[in-house]
Amino acid sequence: MTTEDKSLRERVTRQSEEAIGRIAQELLDNPVVSGALSHAFEARERATRAQEMAMGALNLPSASDLERLTRRLRGVSQRLEGIEDGLDRLEQRLEHVSAATSIDQRLSAIEERLGQIEAAVTERSSA
Repeated sequence: MTTEDKSLRERVTRQSEEAIGRIAQELLDNPVVSGALSHAFEARERATRAQEMAMGALNLPSASDLERLTRRLRGVSQRLEGIEDGLDRLEQRLEHVSAATSIDQRLSAIEERLGQIEAAVTERSSA
């Protein structure tokens, strides 16, 4: 594609965008169009409220109810993950403490046995 083709293409694109922008602005400035849009949005809101009321009358959850429930479940899930992490850390600490206690008991038994051996050696050397 030549430079001339690119510049022509860019010009046509720019002019098209400007034309579409002007048309959109004119439509928004038109009171009939803006009124129709306003009425359409209001009708949509009324329909949404009517749907929620109907769903409530049938004891069925609405989309917003399901959204709230989903958010709450995510929050509970995150809290549970935090609790699980805390329990894992606690379990590791307890394992470490029980291993240390086991080592302390073994060292005490070794010291006691060394004391017995020392006493026996002292007895034999004095005899």
